[in-house]
Amino acid sequence: MSSVPADSSRRSAIALTAAVGGAGGLAVAVPFVASFQPSEKAKAAGAPVEVDVGGMLPGELKRVEWRGKPVWVLRRTPEMIESLKKTDEQVADPKSDRKEYPTPAYAKNQVRSIKPEYLVVVGICSHLGCSPSDKFTPGAQPSLPDDWGGGFLCPCHGSTFDLAGRVFKNKPAPDNLEVPPHMYLSDTRLIIGEDKQA
Repeated sequence: MSSVPADSSRRSAIALTAAVGGAGGLAVAVPFVASFQPSEKAKAAGAPVEVDVGGMLPGELKRVEWRGKPVWVLRRTPEMIESLKKTDEQVADPKSDRKEYPTPAYAKNQVRSIKPEYLVVVGICSHLGCSPSDKFTPGAQPSLPDDWGGGFLCPCHGSTFDLAGRVFKNKPAPDNLEVPPHMYLSDTRLIIGEDKQA
């Protein structure tokens, strides 16, 4: 009879030891597995960034960061897309042929994008690295021409860009806004920093 409590206490001790050991193993494993995720520093250094464009309204601009740079995703309205036909002759590099900021083949078109509805550009002026402001409202405005069709204005030195990020002629900026590598994972998910499937 006295051996029953000994077996019972031994089983309890083994179970308790196993539970504590399992908890300890889990406590060690979680940070170890988490260390496989890219750090914030690694993300800033170039890890791809996913963007959900599903809830964006026409005319809305979403800003994200990739490689320490601001990247703009603009959901263009049909009117914004149509305006690009008018600015074609007014921009310095309508076909994005200049090599300083090579444009990916899938964006070497009038809308400079994979899907005409979405523009994806790095929001840094090619002149001195300032960040342009969005000026989507057409018409005369301070620092803009009377026939302004909408686009971007760099307030530092007055460079203007159309709604495809193409720089207008006779402006300080030598090149169009950069189109980063990107691709669509689905109709509503965009990844910036990879373009393997594009």
